[in-house]
This record gives sequence, structure tokens and C-alpha cells, in this order.
Amino acid sequence: MNGNEEKNRIAKLRSEIARLREEYHVKNNPSVTDDVYDSLTRELKILLQKYPELNDINAPENRVAGKPLDKFIKVKHRTRMLSLNDVFSEEELLDWEKRIKKLLPPLLYKGRGLGGEVYFCEVKFDGLAVSLIYENGIFTRGATRGDGFIGEDITQNLKTIHSIPLNLSPLLSEEGAGGGDLNIPQFLEVRGEVLMSKKTLIALNKKNEKEGKPLFANSRNAAAGSLRQLDPKLAAERKLDFFAYDIAELKSSEILQTHSDKHKYLKNLGFRVDDNDAVCKNLGEVITFIKKFEKIRPNFPFGTDGVVVSVDDLKLQEVLGVVGKAPRYMAAFKYAAERATTIVKDIKVNVGRTGVLTPLAIFEPTLVAGSTVSKATLHNMDQIERLGLKIGDTVVIEKAGDVIPKVVEVLSKMRTGKEKKFKMPKTCPTCGSKVEKKIAPEKNSSALLHPSGGTFRVQNSSLAQSSVAFYCSNPKCPAKNERYLEHFVSVFEIYELGPKILRRFKDEGLVTDAADIFTLAKEDISPLERFGEKSAENIVQEIKNKKKISFAKFLWALGILHVGEETARDIATHFGTLEKLLFCARQDLTQIDNIENIGPAVSKSVGEFFNDKNNLNFIKKLQENGVLVEKMEKTKAGKFTGMNFVLTGTLAQMSRETAKERILAQGGKVVGSVSKNTSYVVAGEEPGSKLKNAEKLGVKILNEKEFLEMLK
Repeated sequence: MNGNEEKNRIAKLRSEIARLREEYHVKNNPSVTDDVYDSLTRELKILLQKYPELNDINAPENRVAGKPLDKFIKVKHRTRMLSLNDVFSEEELLDWEKRIKKLLPPLLYKGRGLGGEVYFCEVKFDGLAVSLIYENGIFTRGATRGDGFIGEDITQNLKTIHSIPLNLSPLLSEEGAGGGDLNIPQFLEVRGEVLMSKKTLIALNKKNEKEGKPLFANSRNAAAGSLRQLDPKLAAERKLDFFAYDIAELKSSEILQTHSDKHKYLKNLGFRVDDNDAVCKNLGEVITFIKKFEKIRPNFPFGTDGVVVSVDDLKLQEVLGVVGKAPRYMAAFKYAAERATTIVKDIKVNVGRTGVLTPLAIFEPTLVAGSTVSKATLHNMDQIERLGLKIGDTVVIEKAGDVIPKVVEVLSKMRTGKEKKFKMPKTCPTCGSKVEKKIAPEKNSSALLHPSGGTFRVQNSSLAQSSVAFYCSNPKCPAKNERYLEHFVSVFEIYELGPKILRRFKDEGLVTDAADIFTLAKEDISPLERFGEKSAENIVQEIKNKKKISFAKFLWALGILHVGEETARDIATHFGTLEKLLFCARQDLTQIDNIENIGPAVSKSVGEFFNDKNNLNFIKKLQENGVLVEKMEKTKAGKFTGMNFVLTGTLAQMSRETAKERILAQGGKVVGSVSKNTSYVVAGEEPGSKLKNAEKLGVKILNEKEFLEMLK
């Protein structure tokens, strides 16, 4: 062949390899054997050695690209990667439906199918969630979920997965969304799951066993470990797969109205989408789908742990919104966790960042839900007493949601008489100080120990549930201080400083408290083993970039008792500057009492914290080390400035979340209870006791029509 013929051959080979890849990895219907595919790929690579100018990094043959990385780069997701709330029974699924019905105004969902509901069911894969970004049809970046906000750039490793298109090639389809010829989207962010098939895992473990390497416990761990390889060639050897399940962002002329439309669109763009899905008219059909897939599940080629059920209509999804880190419009139905029996060899005690002592059961290593379990938290003495657990007992363990192992039952008939009753130690296992017994903090709160001494708590708003807990009495306990450092750098978003690095810096004497972090220099870090010039530079630069922080986040980072993220924001907004708060805390605590949603307990806690000399010295040290606390700007004035609203009942034209956002946007506040300071109570259908309280106090009540008029 002459030069032109060889170049044409390259184009032809690329086209055919792309077609065969789609057959094998997307359609799961290969028309040739692996040998044929490999032969074509080899020929293409030989030709490209003669014509390097025709190399294309996004071409199929370059799925393994670039040299091994020194580390993964952190990237911020454009749209937060959410988690799902789990349900474990049909009853819990029905409860989920009841909750979302209450949040959907009847006029809004009328004609959209809800109440004849329309749901979409799909397999919940047990893999690693990733985000893929395409610009003008070209795959430009892939990242892990991370904490939902910040993930790791693993683009090169993802390029080794053949079921991830490097260039989008829309298919011709006659079905619904995406039917016909599709235009390449200007921008597309795809969410999906990276998986290793059960078959591949067996082969990989056989290979590892022959080579004397550790075996992977399950396919999820194997997939995650493969994507964490710094050398893409090593990742490529693992033969991973990818299934797309959602679109986070789309810039295209294509109009998608349902979640099922998204699946069709993804499939038509060339992504692998699992065929085990269904649009269901009601929960009865959803449950039928769940039971049907349960029979398929044991022989399914990939690991799965349940079924994802979604409200199909995207506009209804928008109305339902997100609470915390999970969408209201989706629920993950988890199949019953696998259980196993084992023997409790011992119960050890860990000291958390709150100073609380937590008992930990140590088991005979036992295989459960695909992985080996050797320990599980027992939470507290109350839990041990409820179970009637003794050291030496035979117990039933399960992995809740196939993830976290827990003890669910003691088989008392298996006792031999040699079992021993567990007693909480009288001295701290970390520092040897006296252990104190007292009421545990509220549910969903976590206490922190400040390095300067004293206990304080980061608290989320929820119902308090008291129980007896045991604490280390030493305010300087190293275990507590270590956890506080982790909290502090997390709030400051210093992502380079993970728990292991912080522990290393403490062991080396580089830091004794959080303020010391801001004095670290490259020369302090680079001589340490496993560090170096580049990693030291990265750490120091990251710390330098994070010295400026908002007043609200600074308060949260201090970890004052009862002052969590939202309370810190309320206090910061009220005072504006740290200096004003410090003055008030020492002179006039009533100002804090007057802040909405803040009561005497918070006021007392703030006062005690800022009147503690050690805490003031710590703040001064932070400032001397370069931490700059930014002034908190007041909420912009609007027609509702100075007004407090209470929402009750169901609104027909919008959700209560939307109503709240509209009020906040115009300078108002939305509070949870009616008081003499309430300006208006907005009452929808079936209002609760708040309406009666408003009538008693003479607070102005607005119906939905009046409220909408005010919003105009």
C-alpha cells in the first residue's frame, strides 16, 4: 500500500473498531471474536507508528494514554453528586410515596400521572459512581463522586473502559426521546457506575492467587481499586465496565421530559444502559418489578444491591427537590441484607473526637454479603445491654445496606458458660485519664474537643434522644485532638490534609493544634519520608489558599457546643464580624438570645466558649498565623426584609421549599414555629397546629392566593 492507501486504512480501521466496540460493550451483541478485534487493533497500532501525526488521544486505540500519575487531582463537581435514601421493605416504600404525595401540590401533578403515579425502576449497581463530561461530543473529564462536591480526576483510567465512548456517535432510533438523528450535545455530564463483572473478578482473583497477591473481597472493591491505580495501563488490565444511569447537565436542542427519556437518550448516544428497567403506573407495578429482578439477581453478571425507584417526570422531580444529600424523588429499595453467624472474640474501646468511648466487637473473620467482616461497632453500653451480649457469644451479623456490618442478635443457646460480661473501662485506653459517665449528646450531633480544652458540639437540628455514654475526662486527650483537627481542616476545605497526613504531622511534632497548620513551610514537610518537594509545595499552597474564610464557616470550624453549620450562619449574619460577637459574648448575651431560632442553651454555650481564655488565645493564634475572617454581609434588603414567615399546610401552586426560597430571595425569613415575632402565617390545605397558634396570638394569616399576590 502507498501512503494514501495506508492513511485511508487507518480511518477505516478506526471506524470498524469503534463499531465493534459498540457491539460488544454497549449492545452486548458481538459479531466477531476477541481475536478478530485484537487483530484489527494491532494492525492499526502498527500503521500509526508509521504516521504518528495521525494519532488522536481520543481515538479507540488510545484508551490507555499517558504516563503514570504522581497523584490524582481534586476537581469540583458542577452539580453535586447525591446519595440515595434507602428503603428495606414494601411498607417503607409506601411511606416514601406518602411523603412525596404530601409535597406535590395536586394542581401541579394533575395530568402528569401522579395519583395514577408513574415511576421508573432501574437496577442499583454495586459499583463506583463517576461523573463523565463531554464537550461537543468529546470526552474531556471523568471524576469520582468523592464527598459529592469534590471528587478526583480519573480521566485517564476511565478512558481504558471500552463501554465509555470517547467520542459520541448518536445512533438512529425510532423510540421516544432521542429518536431519529441526534445532534451532538454542546455539553453533557453523564452520571453512571463503573463495575467489574463477577466473571472478571473470579479470573482476577485466580491470577492474584497464583502470583501470591491479595484477593479482592468483592467486585465493587476490585472496581474501586482498579480506578485508584495511578498507572492507566494497570487499570486497563482489570477489564472494567460502565453503565450510564443519569444526566446531570445537558446543553442541547433535545427536550427530555422524564427520567426514562434520559435513559433512551443516553442509549442513543452510544452509552451502555442496562435493559432491566421499567416505567410503572403505580407502586404495585414497582413491587412486581422488584420481585421479578430479585429472581434474576443471583445470575446477574454484575453485583447489585437493589432497585432504584424514581418519580419519572422531571418537572415533578424539580418540585420535590433535594433534602440533605439525597433527592426526595428517588429511593433505593435494598434487598434483605445477607446474614451470618460468628463469635465475638473480644470487645475493644475506641475514643472518638467527642471523647466518647465506643465499644467495638472483634469477630472471628466471617464472610457476609461478599466481603470478610472482622469487627463492628456496638455503639454504646445501652446497645450491649439490649442485645444481652457477652464476650465469647455466638452472634448474628448483617451488613446493613450491604455496607456497614452490625450485630443484630445473640444466640444465647450457643453459650458454653465461659462467656464474660463486658464492663466499660474506668480509665481512658488512649491517655489513661478517668472515664466519666453522663448523658450522651442529642441524636445527630457530634461533640468535638478543642485543642485548647473544653467540650463543644456540632449539632444538626433533629429530635433529641438521650442515652448514657462514657467520656474521657481529659480535655487534652490525643484521640480527641486528632478528630478535632480533621473537623477543622474539613470546614476550611484544606483537601490536601487527610487524616493520615494530619496524624503524621502530629507524630512528627509539626502541629500541636489547628493554628499550627498555617505556619507549615515546604522545608518542614519535604524531608519527611514519602513526601517530597512537589507534595510539600502542594500542601503549603493549599493551606495558603484557604487562610481566608467566611465568618460563618470560621464559627463552625471552632466547634462551639450546639453551634453547627446553620446556627453559625445565623450568628454570623446577625453580628457581621468576629469582633462584634466577641464583644457581645463578654458583655451582653441577650443579643444572641434574640436571634431567631437561637435559644438560651446556644447563648450560654457561645458565652462560655468566648469567655474561656484558652479559646481566645487559640483564635488570636489563628489570626497571627494569617487566618483572615471575612465580614459577613447582611441579607440584601427586599420587600420582606424584617419579616418572619411560617408555612403550614400544602400549597397548590408550589412546594413549601419553593415558597421558602421566594421569601428568602426578597429578604424575609422562614421560621419553624409561631411566636409574637411572626409577621405572617401562610396557610395551605390541611394546615397544622401552627394555624391555631397564629389565631391565638393574633398573627396575620395569608391564604395561598394572598401570598402569591405578595410575591408579585
